Amino acid sequence: MKSFESKQRWKLCQFLIPRLMLCIAVLAASLLAEDSTGPAYTVSLADPEQHLVEVQIQLPPGAADRQLQLPVWNALYQVRDFAQYVNWIRAKDSSGKPLPVRELRDSLWQVEGAANGAVIEYQIYADSPGPFGAQLDQYHAFFNLAEILMYPVDARDTPLTLHFTQLPSGWRIAMPFQARDSYFRIDNYDRLVDSPVEIGDFHEIDFLESGARFRVIIDADPADYDAEKIVADLHKIVVAAVSWMNDRPFETYTFFYHFPRGPSGGGMEHAYSTAIELSADSIKQSLDPFDAVTAHEFFHLWNVKRIRPQGLEPIDYTQANNTRALWFSEGVTSTAEGLILLRAGLIGESQVLAEIGEQITDLERRPAHLTQSAEDSSLDAWLEGYSYYRRPERSVSYYNKGELLGVMLDLALRDASHGHASLRELLQWMNVNYAKKNRFFDDSNGVREAAEAVSRSDLGWFFTKYVSGTEEIPWNDFLRSVGLRAVPETTTVPDPGFLASRNFDGPMMVVAVTPGSEAESAGLHVGETIVELQGKPAGEESTQQLARMKPGDTVVVKVRSRREAERELKWKVGGREETVYEIKDLDQITPEQHSRRAAWLKGEAQPAEEATAK
Repeated sequence: MKSFESKQRWKLCQFLIPRLMLCIAVLAASLLAEDSTGPAYTVSLADPEQHLVEVQIQLPPGAADRQLQLPVWNALYQVRDFAQYVNWIRAKDSSGKPLPVRELRDSLWQVEGAANGAVIEYQIYADSPGPFGAQLDQYHAFFNLAEILMYPVDARDTPLTLHFTQLPSGWRIAMPFQARDSYFRIDNYDRLVDSPVEIGDFHEIDFLESGARFRVIIDADPADYDAEKIVADLHKIVVAAVSWMNDRPFETYTFFYHFPRGPSGGGMEHAYSTAIELSADSIKQSLDPFDAVTAHEFFHLWNVKRIRPQGLEPIDYTQANNTRALWFSEGVTSTAEGLILLRAGLIGESQVLAEIGEQITDLERRPAHLTQSAEDSSLDAWLEGYSYYRRPERSVSYYNKGELLGVMLDLALRDASHGHASLRELLQWMNVNYAKKNRFFDDSNGVREAAEAVSRSDLGWFFTKYVSGTEEIPWNDFLRSVGLRAVPETTTVPDPGFLASRNFDGPMMVVAVTPGSEAESAGLHVGETIVELQGKPAGEESTQQLARMKPGDTVVVKVRSRREAERELKWKVGGREETVYEIKDLDQITPEQHSRRAAWLKGEAQPAEEATAK
């Protein structure tokens, strides 16, 4: 039992401590504000159960009328209109007097009478999970900040401050910035929204490698992952990528991981971090998916974030940014991903060759490879939200064809330079001549410029035929130099009778049903949403699940259409003959081909004495 004096002291502490903490917070905010001439953001997480975020923006004195823009796209090459989630918006001056707020158009508001500064407040709903979204719930918060934070149109380039308040007990904040308590000072809005934030009771692992600090932020049940194995693979990936590029453009880099139980998948690159989501089930079975997406997203810190096509700059948050170079920025990053994993010792030669064969098979199965170029596929990226566009007769993937173009361009560079140049030299050249000089490359023309610079040869034929054109790629003409060939073989493959496609974090849609198939007889229709497959929620893994089925297996799907309630359908998997490609050795391999292949698989140019040997 406490004495009377103890109780009094305790009551005094209860009275003073909250006020002391408030004073400290106000002082910290004031100090930060003094350093900044731009807006000050305060983000409140007061209502996680309802997924409601409240935002306050303090604007310094300026023009009488101030415009505020909420981006219409972020993270994906799709317009998603985040303004749909804004419940209300209001403004007041420094004395608390209400100021008029007028919506000029969707996602753009104007505050009037703000010459002496203004405080704007609004509430926004945030429940879009995954690395491409913004979500607040009772378990955590993860934000791509462009999806919840408006920016003053006349102050997008000014320094700003960010403060998070009303965090649930035990929650912490992780961002790719140094913080003063829960306050952050950031150079400008673009830098802010290129930096995701995780808030919650996450697990953090830090390690040093290649002269830098790496933060690993994991939001998942500890029983669903092996932290020691994850960090071991991260070490290998980081070393392989940094040494391959001979560059490390950061002091600290942050990996954000979510491992939910259920459908998930994907990764999003940022300048000093990446956000990745994989299902807990998949990483329990194997770390291969983890390694692949991590290597891909980590390499984006060079290719896309720094080696950047002109078409993506300057960033326009009000409409689509178009570029013809996503085949390079995304697809060739997949090529680099394979080389990094090979150099890291996480995969072997057989896996590299199998991947090339699978990618060739995927491309050749899409009739659109004869009608849509890699450049046009890049330009049409903004159509990927439409299920018809994803049909095989309509489009090719700039990821798929771009990865293959990366492999073939690598081999073409080696052939043109007699082994002195490779994809590595091309990327390093672009890093030095574009990224480090703060220049953007001229889409495909910029890639050609780099390729010809490192090979000292005219490679216009390659870009005309296979990048901007739709000529069939003669696989064996390229592969021959490393003693390989692409062998088409006819095989019986499982045929579920339909084709489905999922658009990143969107639902899985039926885009085609084979006439006369068991699926058609069962009542499956184009345009329906697949809710469940084999009793599990449809997601990123569903396509692989279908591919593993055998003729005679029973497909069980739960589907939903616009006019009917959810219903369950069952039918037997059929079989059909298809051509698949396997990469095999030539019957006779010369020493020169052996030497070229060894260098190719290392991702390096041949040593001078080997390259010039006859």
